[in-house]
Amino acid sequence: MASASPRRRELIARLGIVPARVTAADIDETALKGELPRDYAMRMAREKAAAAADPPAFVLAGDTVVAVGRRILPKAEDEETARRCLALISGRRHRVLSAIALRAPDGTVRERLSETQVRFKRLSEEEIAAYVAGGEWHGKAGGYAIQGAAEGLIAWIAGSHSGVVGLPLHETRALLKAAGFAIP
Repeated sequence: MASASPRRRELIARLGIVPARVTAADIDETALKGELPRDYAMRMAREKAAAAADPPAFVLAGDTVVAVGRRILPKAEDEETARRCLALISGRRHRVLSAIALRAPDGTVRERLSETQVRFKRLSEEEIAAYVAGGEWHGKAGGYAIQGAAEGLIAWIAGSHSGVVGLPLHETRALLKAAGFAIP
């Protein structure tokens, strides 16, 4: 598995799979000029799978992107970025795109994309400050973690909850089965 995310490891375990090896792929995650969020997410998943390729094994990689329109929101690495992301998605619908790429032992690559619509309630400055103070936004796309306190701030979600966490389980299972991976 090509992922530094403990959440992805927890999710893949729900399918009864324990990766033989977990490696963080070291790639440039800069979006290309004019690159659409969907294309960016798919490219990141492919590049991570290629960077961590260890033939003759299966390599699963994923990337999760939060987007408002054509704008890709950053992974929040500081409080100010988290605040800006939360203020932008407050009361608005945004998309969470979770791309997965599976490199099979024969070198073929299969890909899937999960797109989930999420709308936060309108957040007050106090709610944003309280969420940011909790720190769970760190390193998260769009500055929030749906599996934590942010879940109480979400008005509705249409799509894959596990995809918003970081690994769409339905799509992952289908991708693995199509590639001939034995799933318990």
